[in-house]
Amino acid sequence: MKQLLIVAHTPSPNTLALCEQIRLGAEKADTDTVHVSSTSAFDTTPEAVINADAIILFTPENLGYMSGALKDFFDRVYYPCLELTQGLPFATCIRAGHDGTGTQRAIDTITTGLRWKTAQPTLLCKGEFHDQFLTQCHDLGAYMAIALDNGIL
Repeated sequence: MKQLLIVAHTPSPNTLALCEQIRLGAEKADTDTVHVSSTSAFDTTPEAVINADAIILFTPENLGYMSGALKDFFDRVYYPCLELTQGLPFATCIRAGHDGTGTQRAIDTITTGLRWKTAQPTLLCKGEFHDQFLTQCHDLGAYMAIALDNGIL
């Protein structure tokens, strides 16, 4: 089985709903070989990242930056994963009340250092909450699972 890992910080009902749609999209995709796991950014271990075949990162924008939880995740996994996860396909979803550019720039900087491979452009759900964000998140999860299942990632 291939492992799709979702690492998320979901402090509000809206962020929880978005992350849930990512998970549902991945789990309901027509795949035979993908196991989906979703963990809190605070609880994700370096071993989980090392064992993942692809990863989806989810964070709200906090003060123009990623959440403290996602930053904590990167702080804990960076060096243990640095040499072992090069080329890891990943996607990012940011729930941004403003523009999300600082958050995206910070994540891009860290994932570039890790030498992870962008599998999809960042999904930026910005401004007032819209129902279309739910569909976009569902589609992101499905894409990642299907691409992993078909050997595209």
